[in-house]
Amino acid sequence: MIGTTVTGKIKTITNPALSLNLFSAEDIQRLHTATLDIIENIGVRFPSPRALDIWQAHGASVDRATSIVKVPGQIIEQALKSAPPAYTLAARQPDQDLPLDGNHVYLGTDGCGVEIIDIQTGLRRRSALQDVADIARIADHLEEIAFHWVALSAQDCPPHSRGLHELAAVWENSTKHVQTESVYSEREARAAVEMAAAIAGGREALRKRPVLSIMQCTAPPLGHDGGSLEAALIVAEAGIPTGFMTMTAAMTTGPATLAGTLAVGNAEVISATALIQLAFPGAPVFYAAAQTASDPRSGVYTGGGPEDFLFGAATNILADYYNIPLSMGSFATGAKEANWQAGVENSLSTFMACVVMSDMLLGVGFLHGSRIWSYEQMLMDCEIYSLVHKMMQGIPVNQDTLALDAIRAVGPGGNFLSQKHTRQHMRDLFTPQYMDRRPYNIWEEKRDGAREWALARARQILTSHQPDSLDLSLSRELQQIIAAAEKEPSA
Repeated sequence: MIGTTVTGKIKTITNPALSLNLFSAEDIQRLHTATLDIIENIGVRFPSPRALDIWQAHGASVDRATSIVKVPGQIIEQALKSAPPAYTLAARQPDQDLPLDGNHVYLGTDGCGVEIIDIQTGLRRRSALQDVADIARIADHLEEIAFHWVALSAQDCPPHSRGLHELAAVWENSTKHVQTESVYSEREARAAVEMAAAIAGGREALRKRPVLSIMQCTAPPLGHDGGSLEAALIVAEAGIPTGFMTMTAAMTTGPATLAGTLAVGNAEVISATALIQLAFPGAPVFYAAAQTASDPRSGVYTGGGPEDFLFGAATNILADYYNIPLSMGSFATGAKEANWQAGVENSLSTFMACVVMSDMLLGVGFLHGSRIWSYEQMLMDCEIYSLVHKMMQGIPVNQDTLALDAIRAVGPGGNFLSQKHTRQHMRDLFTPQYMDRRPYNIWEEKRDGAREWALARARQILTSHQPDSLDLSLSRELQQIIAAAEKEPSA
């Protein structure tokens, strides 16, 4: 079926009726060739002794003084061939598992912001661990959201173990899959693997059913973070799906042209992906991207615009070319509040990413370019996804949907409201939760709307929804793992 809702109350796009062709086969090949040229002749920075050792052992040119690696194209291409094209992201509840097979689009939250618009006061403040837990609880309830990113930074926790506290908070408040971008040191990565193994039921169980996946940001242009590389190698060895996200911005950390920025970002991602495959052939990996443009007037990150929408479609095509899943930055508007700008940017970015079947969409709930969390934006973003979900189903044409019997029964000048066919299909039509379809006079009297309704709904979910909690002994084990990690000296 098209666009069905899977078990476990998760809404996903499958077998789409719409499609988009952005590049010709020649365009894709030219992008790939340019990427290999960059990696082989310009190089990518890998500031990690372990990564440099791996590259050197496989025939790359390694400059230890600068950490710049130059890799022949055939080594990159051969390494990428061992990456699995499909695998499953596991959840605490198996009926919420997410097959990454190229035929599903799953929606997730975004991260890792540092501020939140308080759900009670409406005031902007620094984020804390309780916010991570609260957002996870609401996301657990929403059928549009299939998996978690750690949405906010737990700034009331120690910096060197913050990512672990965030993971525990999400697992305590949801049964869905967790993908974190907040573990970027070897010490934290080892502890995260321990925690995930405890949730899954052991190391071998984790390898078969990875309840955690980890994403690392690159350091554009053409660089990586040393701690992130070390962490990625640790989790990949444990069988945890690992991805690298480029956030190149046209004009600043990438060329002013979109094709040039794509080539730079692609070089960052596939070079790191190849590293993982050289170290652990067959390890589950994914492509990740959130490319944008810089504002020509100020040079700042835009977080929305036609370039973002095109990047969203283009990156999925590149991930398909390399035959690996994609975690794609969508939503994450640059708007400062939940307004028309947020609606336009998030609608178009989501549509473009969905129409090319990006496996994982990120960005729900954020304003100001992934800096400020907004509960009302979270709920309205889910409505945007529901709209796109409905559009992607297209228009099925068959004997039942053509409705000739109902048309004969009504005839010219009649009305279809009382027809059995109408009662059978009326719920197929999209019914919004936050779009205002009331008569004008009712709106004029109340003067409320989507933002008020979405915020009220978020408060209601937070008050009433109680996810399946972790066993008390398991909760204690997670805290013991975190406490042990906190005692280890920082690198």
